[in-house]
Amino acid sequence: MGTNLKYELHNVISGKSQVRHGGIIQTIANYLNQGARTSPKTEYSKQYKAEETERLKLFIEGNNLWVEIDLNQYVSEGAEQKVYLKDTASVYKLNDSIYYASWHDYFINLLLHNFFFSDTAYQLIGFAKVEDVLFAVVEQAFVINTESTDLNRVRRFLSENGFQNIKNNDYYNPSLGIIIEDLHDENVLTKNNILYFIDTVFYITENFH
Repeated sequence: MGTNLKYELHNVISGKSQVRHGGIIQTIANYLNQGARTSPKTEYSKQYKAEETERLKLFIEGNNLWVEIDLNQYVSEGAEQKVYLKDTASVYKLNDSIYYASWHDYFINLLLHNFFFSDTAYQLIGFAKVEDVLFAVVEQAFVINTESTDLNRVRRFLSENGFQNIKNNDYYNPSLGIIIEDLHDENVLTKNNILYFIDTVFYITENFH
């Protein structure tokens, strides 16, 4: 599995291969990429990210990607994002990339999620400013859980796909060099006995290259 899948993932991240809703995400990731290596470690300074954010704003302006969100449709929020109801079928999620050392890392996370979990793929709608903070706005299917999620089942599912539980709800695939974090029962829902991964935090490590 490892070598062929890693090759496929490299093609997705570079934009050579398609992934669901990946087009604009790949374009922005490539725009931001200046040969920097993505990593779960904070290898970039705050100044680097601030400069990257300004570059991203130029891209947003140049490609007319500012969007308006009805803030009255607020649903919930966590440390990394705010959730707003779009309609009965989907939600908007606003993410300021706080979990990532760079915006580029965040967009790679979106591509990896869409590759592995296409049923809950993120569609990048655009960007918004909330209280002068830049947020990416993604649309995702609205999943209503019908039963509690069994985290042992999540662990078995990921293990069968090469991801080892390294601590709490974090996993690592050594053959791919990919980490998935924060897969607790609010980020993996169960609907009609099917697991839906709605919020994932992906990182690629040195072993990915």
